[in-house]
Amino acid sequence: MAQDRLEEYRDRRSSTSPEPAGSSGPAGAGHEPVFVVQRHDASSLHFDLRLEIEGVLVSWAVPKGPSVDPSDKRLARRTEDHPLDYAGFEGRIDEGYGAGTVVVWDAGTYENLTERDGEPQEAQDALDAGHLKVRLHGEKLSGAFALTHTRMGGDDAAWMLVKVDDEGADRRRRPTSTQNESVLSGRTNEDLARDPS
Repeated sequence: MAQDRLEEYRDRRSSTSPEPAGSSGPAGAGHEPVFVVQRHDASSLHFDLRLEIEGVLVSWAVPKGPSVDPSDKRLARRTEDHPLDYAGFEGRIDEGYGAGTVVVWDAGTYENLTERDGEPQEAQDALDAGHLKVRLHGEKLSGAFALTHTRMGGDDAAWMLVKVDDEGADRRRRPTSTQNESVLSGRTNEDLARDPS
């Protein structure tokens, strides 16, 4: 049940955190699932990739951020599921877990492209099996990306994020370095650090 999946999320946050308390639940008929990438300047700068799956945002912290170059392999560490309303969260977390600033670096919808033995696989089943392929429809990221559970170095949270070589690939573009502003507000993490309102 989706509510149970948010227990860890709620346990890690203080009652004074500006983050959403959390809503979850199944989407309506015909609903396209959403994705969001948040630029999170906490104890270390990283990007949080979140995919809507079964009423929650399944989440990975990507230290170097997603790359649009198919030759780049990016470590993606699985973190706790987040509530759906977190997809629009921007702000400054002043203390506790995740203290720092968060902007919505990219957002949009996605399609699940995962197949097994030539048959489409549900996103939750693909996640459980440790390999998920999705096509993102964002402002900064587009095309297919693959997430693979590697357990690198014995770390069960370790996944790998790789851009598929398709029309959204670009070996020269570095959006995580050159496009730091929010797609919602146009603000940067630095703007929020100076003035969170």
